[in-house]
Amino acid sequence: MALAVGDPVPDFSLSTDAGGTFSADDLRGTRTILYFYPKDDTPGCTKEAHAFRDRIEVFRAAGVAVVGVSADPVASHDRFKAKHALNFPLISDPDKTLAQIFGVWVEKSMYGKKYMGIERASFLIDEAGVVREIWRKVKVPGHADAVLAAAKAL
Repeated sequence: MALAVGDPVPDFSLSTDAGGTFSADDLRGTRTILYFYPKDDTPGCTKEAHAFRDRIEVFRAAGVAVVGVSADPVASHDRFKAKHALNFPLISDPDKTLAQIFGVWVEKSMYGKKYMGIERASFLIDEAGVVREIWRKVKVPGHADAVLAAAKAL
């Protein structure tokens, strides 16, 4: 069952780039944008990462953390982060545990073929670790600005 607005984020702990870890406890005390993306270093995912990267100081000034999540392994995240000078953590979710909790591990279709994958989605989580806003089936252009506006209004 997917998390909905008003739901608390359940406990989790996963690896991040650079050998770190990120858990539900890290969400508490600051507003956080947790954004899910399909795959490191693909065109849409790179554009989305750049949009958050290029606005990170504005997010931070507003007291909002940005964290990316995909099923890619830590080594892939390390390369992606270094190649594109990303300035926020990337969570590795190889077992799709977090993707399933958030309801973004979904059936997709491309060229008539059906497969399972991560839906591009973002979640605004408040200081108490509660989901306050959800964007599903995200279109990259303008998304980071929309998320920032909602986070500032929270």
